[in-house]
Amino acid sequence: MTPHIFDYENIVKKTITLIKGLQALDIPIMLNEQYKKGLGDTLPEVKAVLEGSNAKGFEKVTFSACDNNDSWNHIAQQNRSVVLLCGVEAHVCVLQTALDLLDNGMQPVIIGDAVGSRFPYDKKQAIRRIRRAGGVITTVETILFELCRSSQDPAFKTISNLICLLYT
Repeated sequence: MTPHIFDYENIVKKTITLIKGLQALDIPIMLNEQYKKGLGDTLPEVKAVLEGSNAKGFEKVTFSACDNNDSWNHIAQQNRSVVLLCGVEAHVCVLQTALDLLDNGMQPVIIGDAVGSRFPYDKKQAIRRIRRAGGVITTVETILFELCRSSQDPAFKTISNLICLLYT
């Protein structure tokens, strides 16, 4: 993610909150980096949050994570029917991955405030297309509380604090 992505500061902030919340809930995380040689590394602030966790990382040159053998094998081994997606660009990598997940019988859930494109119209059209194809669109706050389910969950306080930090 780089400064050429529309509203990237907000997307980075939401992505970091999402990662920390998923870590608190002990939900597996996978990082796909698109063509690092040409596009560069994942932002240091995002990588820093992932370090020391059980996140798996893969480099890819395909737009869809499902077209990369290592990424696809990792997704399939998780034996999950729902896959959360965030990242850039919404109208290329996120879109193609979501459509391929649907083709493989999985439910992609796009974290709409943690995805971006260079131009807002591209993101809008990608979200619209994913929704029409059967994908679910949600937000960081919504998905974290949905996964938490109750204020009795041990991760609730962490998630609540993370969400509060978004608005300060």
